[in-house]
Amino acid sequence: MQIVRTDTPISWGSGSDLLFVAVGILIAGTLAKLPMYVDFPISGYTVGDYYTRHIGFFILPVLIAFFCWKKSLSLGQTLVVVNAVLISFAYINYLPGTEKNYGDTVTLAFMHAPLFLWFLLGMTYVRMDFQALTERLEFLRYSSDLIVLSVLILFAGLILTWTTTALFLTINLNIFEFYYEHVVVYGLVGASIVANYIISLNPTIVRKISPLIARIFSPLILGTVVAYLISAVYTGKDPYNDREFLLVFNWLLMLVMAIVIFSIVELRQNQSKWNLLFTTLLAVTTIVVDGVALSGIAYRIMEWGFTPNRIVVLGENVLILTHLILIMTGLAKLIRQNGSIQSLDSAVLGYFPIYGVWTVFVVFIFPMVHGFK
Repeated sequence: MQIVRTDTPISWGSGSDLLFVAVGILIAGTLAKLPMYVDFPISGYTVGDYYTRHIGFFILPVLIAFFCWKKSLSLGQTLVVVNAVLISFAYINYLPGTEKNYGDTVTLAFMHAPLFLWFLLGMTYVRMDFQALTERLEFLRYSSDLIVLSVLILFAGLILTWTTTALFLTINLNIFEFYYEHVVVYGLVGASIVANYIISLNPTIVRKISPLIARIFSPLILGTVVAYLISAVYTGKDPYNDREFLLVFNWLLMLVMAIVIFSIVELRQNQSKWNLLFTTLLAVTTIVVDGVALSGIAYRIMEWGFTPNRIVVLGENVLILTHLILIMTGLAKLIRQNGSIQSLDSAVLGYFPIYGVWTVFVVFIFPMVHGFK
């Protein structure tokens, strides 16, 4: 009997690919380690300031450069992307304040700067073709694969770190400080760069991992969110007078919204009734979470007035709720079998430029309008 091989061989790329990864990790790791080489504070500029301003610039520019190369962007397109990265880097360092006295709008700009770089990465991935919905879909799949594979690599690195340090302790050598400075830092920033490298060379293999993990953990996350909502009602917690609780609710909203989007992306591969029903339940739960968060921030605005933080949170909640309504409309049509998966994809993907415009507003325009306060 002849045995037919169905597995796909793993590709490790060319020498130039490996060289790019090595140089990228070296640059990103050295930038992340810079406070170890420079005596801070410098003119009031602390280590905390350095990481707050530059946390998104260690890894994402390397990934952007990778796709400028691999996607064969034209010279003009490459210059646009490079200038956008450099201008955002200069702008983030121009923003006034130090770790202890940042204005609210400046803090919001720091928080949204990595999102701006992620959108630049997406623009590079789709080769600046803003009408290419298929490429946007591929970028979302790439993003989910990148997150999952990066976490797996970091987890493997954690096991390796524990094993290595434990082995050397058995012979009375404590190498943790040396290992942390020369290996761990490069490993932390290198995980996503290596994951990106593996995904770009072996997309068909990696894409089997994310849907599997999603099918295992998405129902668990849905159950956790529902149990959390019920428990919050039972314990009498409310987002109207408890600021910390409202903050948790908004972070929960971002997490569940991301899961909804990634679940819809996977619907194209598996349109079973169970998968469609589960995605719909997840979307409904997200609308409930968004409704609670939106009512909470609206109440705080009516009671205590507008602040930069409340304006941004309100805007983001409205944007997400609008997107969710479009998604639910597409899901309802699909359930009633008078819609298509393509129209649902359009509802999901066509909205992303709006998020991009909002991010540009929060990072670059909003702080200037409020005098960087």
